[in-house]
Amino acid sequence: MATSSIRALVVDDFEPFRRFVCSTLEQIPDLLVIGEALDGLEAVQKAQELKPDLIVLDIGLPTVNGIEAARRIREVSPKSRILFVSENRSWDIAEEALRTGAGGYVVKSDAAGELLPAVDTVLKGKRFLSASLTGRDSSAPMNDHGAAITHSHEVAFYADDSSVVDGYARFIESSLKGGNAVIVVVTESHRAGLIPRLEADGVNVAAAIEQGRYIPLDAADTLSRLTVNDIPDPARCTKVVGDLIMGAAKGVKGTNGRVVVCGEIAPALLSKGNGEGAIKLERLWDEITRGYGVHTLCGYLSSAFPHHEADPVFQRICAEHSAVHGQELGR
Repeated sequence: MATSSIRALVVDDFEPFRRFVCSTLEQIPDLLVIGEALDGLEAVQKAQELKPDLIVLDIGLPTVNGIEAARRIREVSPKSRILFVSENRSWDIAEEALRTGAGGYVVKSDAAGELLPAVDTVLKGKRFLSASLTGRDSSAPMNDHGAAITHSHEVAFYADDSSVVDGYARFIESSLKGGNAVIVVVTESHRAGLIPRLEADGVNVAAAIEQGRYIPLDAADTLSRLTVNDIPDPARCTKVVGDLIMGAAKGVKGTNGRVVVCGEIAPALLSKGNGEGAIKLERLWDEITRGYGVHTLCGYLSSAFPHHEADPVFQRICAEHSAVHGQELGR
């Protein structure tokens, strides 16, 4: 059995993003992920034990932060090349991180397009810096687990099926113009209605699908992949959603493009009378997509909440989202 020539350690306490990094690194020939760590102290210990060639390191870590961990790693495994991958966009933080002797700094929301070239650059002994940081003097630092300007999970309530199609069409058109890749997870009837509406507005749907920028999926089929007996399964959700996002990321265009989603998976579960399941799925979706910087628009029919002001399920679903749209809910 051939031995991989490049051995990597991945350090991030957010499991979905750690999975993304590992799966991305697997695309590199002769590279093997030999270990993972969830906090800074564990990272130092594993670096000393494994002496990896490459360490992909987050900053916002428990016990010991990534920058301090890097300093300690330089002492116990000086030949290991370090690549920071953090959601912190502060130029001062990036500069401090690089002063540890690290070879690069990638902003997490740019990782879909930058991680592989960053690894290649760092392994060659050169320095890599995210394009979104280049030339910046400063910026407000953000939480490593939630890019305030990139991750959002919004909900819209629509009066009828026609309004759903109109709302999604506007969202998709705007997203495609911005260079984004759009995952569209809707019911069969809404999916069928979207195509002629988009084409009437000048969107070449067939070309967008071929380019991997328009990914149409069936809500019921996708729901079945995320649940066990109509109960959202965290492990299934993490894998399926993560794989969908990473697959869609290949269709992103330009430096500012990202993956966006419009869908009604949780509404499909609610339509079965499973309000608790819908709320759980919304929560899991938010936790998973936060690590990828995804913008999601969930769509519900207002008829699902005839007495929305007194409906605890309605209130709890709204609470799971970063923004709520649709004041035309029926009374």
